[in-house]
Amino acid sequence: MNFKIALIKGDGIGPEIVDGALKVLEAVQKKHDFVLEYTEVLAGGIAIDRKGSPLPQETIDVCKASDAVILGALGGPQWDNLPGDQRPEAGLLELRKSLGLFANLRPAILFDELKDASPLKPEIIGEGLDVLVVRELTGDVYFGEKVKEDNAAWDKMIYTRPEVERIARVAFEIARNRKKILTSVDKANVLEVSRFWRSVVLEVAQEYPDVTLNHLYVDNAAMQLVINPAQFDVILTGNLFGDILSDEASMITGSIGMLPSASLGEGTLGMYEPIHGSAPDIAGQDKANPLATILSMAMMLRYSLNMEKAALEIENAVRKALQQGYRTVDIMSPGMKVVGCEEMANRVVENL
Repeated sequence: MNFKIALIKGDGIGPEIVDGALKVLEAVQKKHDFVLEYTEVLAGGIAIDRKGSPLPQETIDVCKASDAVILGALGGPQWDNLPGDQRPEAGLLELRKSLGLFANLRPAILFDELKDASPLKPEIIGEGLDVLVVRELTGDVYFGEKVKEDNAAWDKMIYTRPEVERIARVAFEIARNRKKILTSVDKANVLEVSRFWRSVVLEVAQEYPDVTLNHLYVDNAAMQLVINPAQFDVILTGNLFGDILSDEASMITGSIGMLPSASLGEGTLGMYEPIHGSAPDIAGQDKANPLATILSMAMMLRYSLNMEKAALEIENAVRKALQQGYRTVDIMSPGMKVVGCEEMANRVVENL
């Protein structure tokens, strides 16, 4: 069984964390007898430097012809002064759009071994924290009309019925296979687009009578995440609110270096990346945490390659490495064994 994988290592620590994840995938391939055929392409700052564009057409073509896309991290201070549509981040937005990736899945899972790293008190966290934010990726103010004048500027927040319906169905399907609780987050007390969002979500909810649907305004949702995060299972929201809430949820777990993500479209093609940035200040120093990227590979196996058992094995191998006391500097605590990026990946491989 062969799969085609587009490989975008990116900038900063991107190459290091991807290389660590590839070691883990190599071990899984041997164990489950399948083959991943990689084609490395460029995006982000390195693509600007070498190709003059944050997203060359070759990269789009290779990604479209693949079963999945692995992405490291994009960006860095050396490209900060470029116009917005020429910066590395613009390449990421365009890649999502070109591949039709509309659903961003961002799990916020607090491993028991890292409870001390959470900024929340143990009594607030409770027993285990496992929240999944389902964020719409192709609409909202990020893609609405943008206007800048001398004395004013505006970005249109737009959602169409098909856009809301399809992201809602993704969230309901996932919730159905978890705790059957879905919280839709909007700002329906103020925004017309949010009132429309809520009405469409309510319509889709009729197809899922087994899933409990709750609604929260985004400001209340932000507060509830730090007051009582255990009440949440799956959170459904738009592009802007999802961008903010998923970052908030991630920090509850103690380290942004631990959290994976998946961006999915209509079929099985997906793009898998850690939620953290390129961390240029530690690039090339073997200090990066590869676990978010490794856990993203588990999501790839689960959602694009339909290999649930292999995905679970990776997640268990990561958990075991934490139980064994291995830590990168970002999740270090007294009495633990600090290791670098490469060594942490090796420990996960050993556990597999």
